Amino acid sequence: MARGILIVDVQNDFTEGGALGTQGGAAVAAAIAEHLRTHPYDLVIASRDWHDAENDNGGHFASGEPDFVGTWPVHCVAGTPGAEYHPALDALAIDVHIRKGQGKPAYSAFEGETEDGETLDEILEEQGIDELDVVGIATDHCVKASALDAALAGRAVRVIDGLTSAVSPETRAAALDELRDKGVQVVASA
Repeated sequence: MARGILIVDVQNDFTEGGALGTQGGAAVAAAIAEHLRTHPYDLVIASRDWHDAENDNGGHFASGEPDFVGTWPVHCVAGTPGAEYHPALDALAIDVHIRKGQGKPAYSAFEGETEDGETLDEILEEQGIDELDVVGIATDHCVKASALDAALAGRAVRVIDGLTSAVSPETRAAALDELRDKGVQVVASA
């Protein structure tokens, strides 16, 4: 059995001071970097929102006031500082980089692909990864969506809650309950 880790959207725009910053996002970036130094994985994958600058990304970017459910402020535009990994996360420790949300809304890393056009599911299959830890930002949106898709694909999935950051405590709790209900193991730390 091979274990991988999926680091979801640990980007500048999702940490303090970013367009959609979560409280504790920078600390999560640093904690994930430390976790990678002390916990070996067979494969380290990271996803990033990588939105197009020229359009509203399929209605993902609000034309007026965002509702923070289906429409959002402009964030993680490809090639901008906001789309880059947070500096506390060691990008050299990442084996595979997944980009998602190019021209359309995308929450799960399974909706993205590498620069070469490979999907996350294809990569996990090729590498024989049957156990997947999921960490990152935000617990209540992209972490949840990615973990649910990994479980639907038949993998043993564990969300390490201490290595995630959420939009709010209430939506974090609801997301973790939903993950547990769908068979995803939720642990405080590894």
